[in-house]
Amino acid sequence: MWRNILTMAVPLILAQAVQVLYNVVDRVYIGHLPADAALAFTGIGLTFPIVNIISAFTNLFGAGGAPLCSIARGKGDIPRARRIMCNCFVMLMATGFVLMAVCYLGMKPILYLFGASDATWPFARDYLYIYLLGTPFVMVGLGMNSFVNAQGFGRMGMMTVALGALVNLILDPIFIFGFNMGVQGAALATILSQAVSAVWVVRFLTGPKALFTLRRADMTPDWPLLGQVTALGVSGFVMAVTNSLTQIACNATLQTWGGDVYVGIMTVINSVRELFTLPVHGLTQGAQPVLSYNYGAGKYRRVRKGIVFMTVSCFAFTSLVWLVTITKPALFIHLFNSDEQLVTLGAPALTLFFQGFFMMSFQFSGQAVYVALNRPRSAVFFSLLRKAVIVVPLTLALPHFFGLGVNGVFLAEPISNYIGGAACYITMLLTVWRDLKKADAAPEVAK
Repeated sequence: MWRNILTMAVPLILAQAVQVLYNVVDRVYIGHLPADAALAFTGIGLTFPIVNIISAFTNLFGAGGAPLCSIARGKGDIPRARRIMCNCFVMLMATGFVLMAVCYLGMKPILYLFGASDATWPFARDYLYIYLLGTPFVMVGLGMNSFVNAQGFGRMGMMTVALGALVNLILDPIFIFGFNMGVQGAALATILSQAVSAVWVVRFLTGPKALFTLRRADMTPDWPLLGQVTALGVSGFVMAVTNSLTQIACNATLQTWGGDVYVGIMTVINSVRELFTLPVHGLTQGAQPVLSYNYGAGKYRRVRKGIVFMTVSCFAFTSLVWLVTITKPALFIHLFNSDEQLVTLGAPALTLFFQGFFMMSFQFSGQAVYVALNRPRSAVFFSLLRKAVIVVPLTLALPHFFGLGVNGVFLAEPISNYIGGAACYITMLLTVWRDLKKADAAPEVAK
């Protein structure tokens, strides 16, 4: 199992490493603009919740459909697998255009609700005006890439991300500095790179190398099937949306207690967290189709071996990240911005925020198992528990107690990691793991 998981996961991890450059390079460049760098950096940070909500819908249909597609493939039901993929493609395209329209219509009140000030609003607006044009490309590139991986083409899935990242790396300095476009240049480079990734995915899924391809005959909405897709994908959707909700609560609270400088610090912290969670996402996403396939084939002992390998790997990586971030916090602040005040105030904040990061390994692993084995209710519950039930209320409440102020905002995350991570994984052991052992012990199951 570990070989199969790594075969799928290594290309995804490499892709996620490239994705880090894709997502972070804009912020690095903007954070070092010759004028108004701190305000421009904070302005882009205010758009994170919107960007994440758009990505959440790719989880709803991409991450929701891909495990079902893998299970169908494991059972040898290729027509069902193809129908799932084609239905998800239609929903991703339609949702992309709807989201683009909604965000354009409500942009200003939404951004002020998210913590914008009169000083940072112009930068956030300039970035979003252009970025939103690429929403359909984001939906197709990210959402349909899950189906490339579900068919077993991990390297091809990696190329999707790598190609977009390469285009973004080349275009960013040209547009931002060469054409002096600032944040607008960063947004333009991003949507062009997303368009390239989307075209790459569609071309592969309509070409001869795919095991099953996109076909018009299978694109007629199958509502019962889409209900199953969304039921499974809602966990990833909720997790992404609650991440956005947390960012909104953090930015709004920090604006009240500390002003623009602390909103900028949270932008740095979110960027650093993204830097380190993406490889873990690559591993768990690589494990999911392998777990789903073996579960569909009735090979429950192999599923348990896969869960163990995934958990140990995630724990080792997140523990290493925890040690690095609490010993060298200023290093990561300097990566994104060299403003003296931001570095001085941001280093202790980053140390607080990452105190419980190693516990995230249990959240990631537990969530991956629930999704891979088609347990949508559990996946949704633990997504909501950590963010909506624990983080957001603590973010709003802790600054008022014990003189914590802004430190209360940064403490909410590690508290949720301990409670949410432990609850998610222990419950998985008491339910899913127990069921797998019972099924494996049944006489009719082939070992």
